[in-house]
Amino acid sequence: QVQLVESGGGLVQAGGSLRLSCAASGRSIRNYAMGWFRQAPGKEREFVAAITWDGNYTPYADAVKGRFTISRDYAKTTVYLQMNNLEPEDTALYYCAADSRPLGQRLPGNSDYWGQGTQVTVSS
Repeated sequence: QVQLVESGGGLVQAGGSLRLSCAASGRSIRNYAMGWFRQAPGKEREFVAAITWDGNYTPYADAVKGRFTISRDYAKTTVYLQMNNLEPEDTALYYCAADSRPLGQRLPGNSDYWGQGTQVTVSS
């Protein structure tokens, strides 16, 4: 079994920055693609960003391109999401996910493993 634990969420003013972390434990997922989804109140969950196991491919949602950067550590057990120039529209519960299948344009909505989420709130 795999556990994903997110951290780094919080309250920030528009234009500010946050860095989310997702630590994986349990069975090794070093060869898994990892990434982030988010869900705002009253809206469907949406893909944000992902990264392949080797870090060579990093697809992003159009809404965050140029503002968010995804990365993972050398041990490939932690993934990060650096979020800059945050907007009130970025307010959501952010979930980490990991999936064993080849990464396409986004992580699948039925990824193998999910975290519990970390709240990001951006005030105007």
